[in-house]
Amino acid sequence: MDRLVNTVRPYAWGSPTAIPELLGVAPTGEPQAEMWMGAHPGAPSRTERGPLNEVVAADPVRELGKPAVEKFGPRLPFLLKVLAAGAPLSLQVHPDLDQARAGFAAEEAAGIPVDAPHRTYKDANHKPELICALTPFEGLCGFRAPTAAADLIAALGVDSLKPYVDLLHAHPEEAALREVLTALLTADREEMAHTVAEAAAAADRLGGDHAPFADLAHHFPGDPGVIAAMLLNHVRLQPGEALYLGAGVPHAYFDGMGVEIMANSDNVLRCGLTPKHVDVAELLRVVRFESNDPAVLRPEASPSGEEVYDTPIDEFRLSRFVRAEGAAPSDVTAPTPQILLSVAGRPKAGEVTLAPGESVFVPAGEKTELSGAGTVFRATVVA
Repeated sequence: MDRLVNTVRPYAWGSPTAIPELLGVAPTGEPQAEMWMGAHPGAPSRTERGPLNEVVAADPVRELGKPAVEKFGPRLPFLLKVLAAGAPLSLQVHPDLDQARAGFAAEEAAGIPVDAPHRTYKDANHKPELICALTPFEGLCGFRAPTAAADLIAALGVDSLKPYVDLLHAHPEEAALREVLTALLTADREEMAHTVAEAAAAADRLGGDHAPFADLAHHFPGDPGVIAAMLLNHVRLQPGEALYLGAGVPHAYFDGMGVEIMANSDNVLRCGLTPKHVDVAELLRVVRFESNDPAVLRPEASPSGEEVYDTPIDEFRLSRFVRAEGAAPSDVTAPTPQILLSVAGRPKAGEVTLAPGESVFVPAGEKTELSGAGTVFRATVVA
């Protein structure tokens, strides 16, 4: 197996302390938002054999196993992260596989550099994802029922928001959500800034269910995404609870640290709460305008002690082992590639001791046992 040296991305919304505390290192003073574990070319993990993407490319069948290569191609299908939000992330959605392939091909053909600020598709893959809370975790996930969103917005008592309330009441679900989001994102920015300021003041006075949106407005004054966020379900996770986010589901994370796993992609379409490019036309094509009750996932325990987070996707499978002192070793040998991440204690993967925040890549078929006390997340695929 390969001990991984991982890149921490200093995005502006990151907590300056959470990831350093996990790793047991001094904070740098700048945000530490995401620690990437995997073979994404944007920030591949490093090993003694070289960058993990190059290790995999040199012998995909040996590293990934024949079943995974036949099903997903010659690359690691998932990307594992530790995410630490100290401020709200942008309101965003991810494309499905067909949309990602078409969008990437179109931007490549147009000659748009992959690092251009107005580039939408960074790769040709979809990005379903799962976030599992390590600390109390707060965010938004999926649309509320239009009538519930209308009631929340109407309670602000802001006259300029009444047309949106009326739209939410007047149309069938898909049309109502589409029309209101479109109107918010295409409204005059100066007029919307006044509306958001008035709504933020009202949300501050009301508190309760409105408090999260008042906080958003403090971070993003005048941003129409503040009102768009009120169309979504507010969710709080306790440690060990998780959310699965499929294609087209709008979401944002506010605060907390978690283990996140996704298909090996960095495709994000932003809806608001960001100074970055918002491609309104493409966004409206990708968003799924349907309300849902976000299902909070809790792990399902197996006789082996492995606790699995069940998701409808094969590119990744996330589970964890919460191991007590003196527990028998857990055999995690698999015909598929794995990344093992320690988040508590000092367990061992084979002969490798893993302090919190440390991880290893285990090639397909390599005999591996977990031993010692601690909590280990296991990322692999279904092949």
